[in-house]
Amino acid sequence: MAEHEHVRVAVIGSGFGGLGAAVRLRREGITDFVVLERAGSVGGTWRDNSYPGCACDVPSHLYSFSFAPNPDWPRSFSGQEHIRAYLERVTDTFGLRPHLRFNAEVKRMTWDAERLRWDIETTAGDWSADVVVSATGPLSEPKLPDVPGLDTFPGKVFHSARWDHDYDLRGKRVAVIGTGASAIQIVPSVQKQVEKLTLFQRTPAWVLPRMDRPIGAAERAVHRALPFTTKLRRGMLWGIRELQVQAFTKHPGELGFVEQLAKRNMARAIKDPALRAKLTPDYRIGCKRILLSSTYYPALAQPNVDVVASGLTEVRGSTVVAADGSETEVDAIVFSTGFHVTDMPIAERVVGPEGKTLAEVWSGGMQALRGASAAGFPNWMTIIGPNTGLGNSSMILMIESQLNYMADYLRQLDVLGGRVALDARPSAVRAWNHRVQERMKRTVWNTGGCTSWYLDESGRNTTIWPGTTAEFRRATRRVDLAEYAVLRAPAERPGTGAENAEVAA
Repeated sequence: MAEHEHVRVAVIGSGFGGLGAAVRLRREGITDFVVLERAGSVGGTWRDNSYPGCACDVPSHLYSFSFAPNPDWPRSFSGQEHIRAYLERVTDTFGLRPHLRFNAEVKRMTWDAERLRWDIETTAGDWSADVVVSATGPLSEPKLPDVPGLDTFPGKVFHSARWDHDYDLRGKRVAVIGTGASAIQIVPSVQKQVEKLTLFQRTPAWVLPRMDRPIGAAERAVHRALPFTTKLRRGMLWGIRELQVQAFTKHPGELGFVEQLAKRNMARAIKDPALRAKLTPDYRIGCKRILLSSTYYPALAQPNVDVVASGLTEVRGSTVVAADGSETEVDAIVFSTGFHVTDMPIAERVVGPEGKTLAEVWSGGMQALRGASAAGFPNWMTIIGPNTGLGNSSMILMIESQLNYMADYLRQLDVLGGRVALDARPSAVRAWNHRVQERMKRTVWNTGGCTSWYLDESGRNTTIWPGTTAEFRRATRRVDLAEYAVLRAPAERPGTGAENAEVAA
């Protein structure tokens, strides 16, 4: 590779967002782009999360690209290995391999106001790009709590997203820290192998049955022979979830019936009243993500499992100490403690024209115009940006909407012509964010009485979209140039230079 290469678009990350962006660029006739990936293969979170039992909690036919339907999903809720294989097939089907640059972790992206381009430093060399599309995803950087004494622990320690497959859990005493979406899959998957499993639970989760089943050969054959049946299935799954949105966003009281279903799901497996009391949440269902499992509660009821209704506060040698003072001897600690979501690490590596990082600009909370453009960072877009997350449906729907916005953004640059950049106006970002936060006030995520990873340090919900996916698609169908300042490259004269001119759209 040359020491420095310039491309029209640099895409950061090769998960669903990055690969989707690459496909859309090719479909728009743009081939002058690279996908910079820090690892050695595609897949994003579905490459990194390979813990036992890892699977998606959204039905497979909805958790896939509309432009790349898969008639051969083996289960209604497919596992990590099937989702990762799907992304590999998408990469090959759409000819993305020539654009991929593996082991190219982005160290720094700096805006060059003179040339109107991004200079990108990576572990595999340097690039520059007219436009950067950041698709690093919110579930990419594991979050480990600062536990006193952890460095003295003589056993094995790892995060669920960095699972050590060389370490054999059989016959071991294992502590699992956390009760989120990863933990409820890990616990039943390892419970039968270990001598003792201690689950540290700061906050219990609402858990509904997982209506998973194998998709038979005949059913898959029908989807292959009649593609419209796959599209119909996807549409039905989408429609059901769109109808549920009002309960989450406008009428949280309507979720009481769902709480009763969750309590009955628990009662079927947990007969011990004391354990049932530990596992019963004191907040409205939906405030945290509703979890799906038909094996979690049965695993917790087994004699080799102990639920500690407290967080981990200290490690003393091989002893783990809970906030309630209880102590347990363990051989391994598995952290299922989530990710850096409201403080995206990539933001620390993005440097704007005034020398400030995006992390500094977002120090009071993330916000971006239509979830994509941050003020003061021209020609930089994010996929799955602030307030684009979902509490009940498929993120692929949101990604595809943002890809529509990206495509129109690039078309607008072409129409404007020459060396040009778009910078989201602060007033437009504030107006958009104000509308989002006003709608957020009624939602179960803000009123349900819980503390979740949806909220930042100030208690503001900077992750979830407070509406339907159809509403978001309408909001991101096209770029409104009135929401952007148009930056023109300075006129180049021999021996002279001029400041960038800002042109009102």
